[in-house]
Amino acid sequence: MVFFDASIIGPWVAEKTGGSWCVGRGQAIGKLKDGNLVAGVLYEDFNGANVVCHIAGEGGWADRRFLGIIFDFPFNQLKVRRITVPVNGDNEKSIRLVEHMGFKLESRLEQATLDSDILLYRLFKDECKYLRGNYGKSIGSTTTGL
Repeated sequence: MVFFDASIIGPWVAEKTGGSWCVGRGQAIGKLKDGNLVAGVLYEDFNGANVVCHIAGEGGWADRRFLGIIFDFPFNQLKVRRITVPVNGDNEKSIRLVEHMGFKLESRLEQATLDSDILLYRLFKDECKYLRGNYGKSIGSTTTGL
């Protein structure tokens, strides 16, 4: 089940990504499986052209419907041209995930955390495979009203 409560999703994703979440700072989309939160995406720092996203998940969370929804929101609802995702430079699992999703490395912020660099990835709307084919067809009106 997909849900949209940033007060629950925000702290969960922040804990998983080593960040922090302030209520009212942005939007969030989460996925429940057997009543447990298994995935969440935070959207913050929206400026009209870009939004920063933080993605966390456990287990088999990345199904077509959820991937379609989490990319539909920024590109089709917010109408951004790009998504920016910061990733700790020593987090190989997250690096593989965002690169598999189609994000491209754009910049490296050297020594931006206490123990690593921060890698900044970006994805433009026309590069997003999750808005086409079987992904886009599974969205329906799920994000309406977010």
